[in-house]
Amino acid sequence: MDSSRDNVNRTDQGQTDTRIVVDDLTFAYLRDPVLQGVSFTLQKNAIGLLGPNGSGKTTLLRALLGHLRVPPGKVSVLGLDMAREARSVRARLGWMPERGGVIEGMSGVALVAYMGELAGMPTRDAMQRAHEVLHYVGLADERYRPCQTYSQGMRQRLKLATALVHDPQWLLLDEPTSGLDPKGRVAILELVGDLAGHKGFGVILSTHLLADVEAVCREILVLREGKLLAHQSVTADTARRQVFEVEGFGPEEAFLTALRAEAVSVERDGRLILVTLDCGGDSDDEVAGGEGRTSEDGVGQDDHLRTAAGARRILAVAQRTDYAPRRLRRRPISLADTFYELIDTNESR
Repeated sequence: MDSSRDNVNRTDQGQTDTRIVVDDLTFAYLRDPVLQGVSFTLQKNAIGLLGPNGSGKTTLLRALLGHLRVPPGKVSVLGLDMAREARSVRARLGWMPERGGVIEGMSGVALVAYMGELAGMPTRDAMQRAHEVLHYVGLADERYRPCQTYSQGMRQRLKLATALVHDPQWLLLDEPTSGLDPKGRVAILELVGDLAGHKGFGVILSTHLLADVEAVCREILVLREGKLLAHQSVTADTARRQVFEVEGFGPEEAFLTALRAEAVSVERDGRLILVTLDCGGDSDDEVAGGEGRTSEDGVGQDDHLRTAAGARRILAVAQRTDYAPRRLRRRPISLADTFYELIDTNESR
C-alpha cells in the first residue's frame, strides 16, 4: 500500500472515550414510538445494524448523528451527551447516507474538500486530504470529473470519501452497497473491512443484506418494531448452538428417541439427521484458562473444543443405542439463521 493510502489511518488525538452509549432511548416522531427502550454500549469495532423495514434503523442512526432531539443522558457519543453537544460530536463522525450526498456541478475532489471544510478543516488541509481519500477509495483518476457523470459505484465510493475526509472516529454507513453490481459491492465491502480492521475506525453498517454484515462485521445490533432484540457477536450463536449432520445405519428409532432427550431439536433433511445441540456449557473444563484462544487459521480454539464435545455427545448416544454413524459433521450456522430465528422468536411472543 502506498503512502497516500497509509494516510487514511485513523489518528486519535487525545480522545480517551471512543464509545457510543445509548441508555433506554425511546423516540417518537408523532404519537407512536419508533424506538422503544433501546440500550447498548459500542466499543470501536465493525457493527452491523440489522432489522426489517420500519424497525427504526435510520432513526437510530439519526439519533447517533445528533439529527434528532433526544432527552439528556440518553445518547452519549465519544463521551459527550448528544442532547447538549451534538455539534461538537458531529465533527468526529463520518456519515454516508443511502440517498443524496452528491452535489451536481462539483467535481469529486471539490465536493470532498468542501465536506472537509464544513467539518471545520482549513481549506488547504481539506483539499490535501480530499486527494488522499479519493486515492484510497479508487477515484484518483476521476477526481476532477463532475459528480453527475459518476456511475452508481463511483458515487458510493465518493460518498465514502466525503465521510472519511475529516478523519472521524466513527463511520455511520447507511446501505453503502445499495444499487451496486457484485463487483462494486465487493469493492466497497473490502474498503469498509479495511477501515474497521486495519485503519482504526469504528464502523456502524446499516443494511438489509445479511451477507454484507457477515463479510465485514464483528458484532450485530438487531432491531424490530423499535425494540433491540439482540446485541451480540456475529459468531455468538455458533458458540452457543451447533448443528450436526448425522447419517448411518442401525436401530434408527432408538437412536432418534435417545437424541431427542439430549438435543435442542432433531429433524430430517433428506437422508440426513440434523441434530441441534446447546453447546454453551460444553468443554468448560477443557477451555478453562484458554478463553479467547485462536488457532493459526483464525478460528477460536474454544469453538473447536465445543464442536468436538458436541460430536462426542452424539457418538455416546449412538454407542448406547447400537447405531453406527458413517457421517458426522458440523453444519455451519449462518448469520441469516441467527437473524431469522431472532425475528421469528419475537413474532411468536
